[in-house]
Amino acid sequence: MEQNEVLARQFQEHGAHLRAVAYRMLGSLSEAEDAVQEAWLRLNRSDTSEVANLAGWLTTVVGRVCLDMLRTRRSRREEPIEHAPGAADPVDPEQEAVLADSVGLALLVVLDTLDPAERLAFVLHDLFAMPFTEIAEVVGRSPAATRQLASRARRRVRGTDTVPEADLSRQREVVEAFLAAARGGDLEALLVVLDPDVVVRGGAGGQTRGAEAVARGASAFAERARNSRLALVNGSVGLVVAPRGRLALALVFSITGNRIAEVEVISDRERLDGLRLAVLAG
Repeated sequence: MEQNEVLARQFQEHGAHLRAVAYRMLGSLSEAEDAVQEAWLRLNRSDTSEVANLAGWLTTVVGRVCLDMLRTRRSRREEPIEHAPGAADPVDPEQEAVLADSVGLALLVVLDTLDPAERLAFVLHDLFAMPFTEIAEVVGRSPAATRQLASRARRRVRGTDTVPEADLSRQREVVEAFLAAARGGDLEALLVVLDPDVVVRGGAGGQTRGAEAVARGASAFAERARNSRLALVNGSVGLVVAPRGRLALALVFSITGNRIAEVEVISDRERLDGLRLAVLAG
């Protein structure tokens, strides 16, 4: 009993770190808790008397569990035999939204588009400074191949398009103004940022033309706009809507001068999966 208590205390000491790793891997608090729970069960079934670095051992276990979950995305609904020490209460959607903001929703969205092994290599190395030699054991590849996985993921996260910085800054100012006006339901501010002949394609109404009609639709978009974030979409500044880090909607803008001339709303799963997304600096 005493040994179990020591093990539980040690596990609890590393719990916050393990949840942070799992959340960045999975983009979901509930799935992150499942991964940490599984790590606790495996710890109880393993002889760790010779393990010198328990934090590293547990991180490796959580990484393997997350990799399996990413590959299958199966819901784990079975009741655990024994709860991990310090396990969180049932997930509060608002709490998860706050955490997504703190991690960077755009980053979670981009990570969700990566191959599971790429995602794991990037998260463990770039976000948690885990050596490639240790990550290689998790993904079952050589350290050199694992380094390449992280490199590919890094290029996708940062974006490979060579859009001039000045152009991106101008796009960002326009899209940020649109987003702020939409969030506030500010019709007049929307009219300022929209071209008089602006067209919205792919929305619920199929196609909307004209600044006033688009502005009315955008002001009605206020609730969803509050969950929207800026990201590079196919090399240009756009908006993504991603509840719990799962991409549900993307808005692609065509900007002429300092006004939005066209908005393409993308919600089709196949098209969303084909988008090139990258995190916006700052």
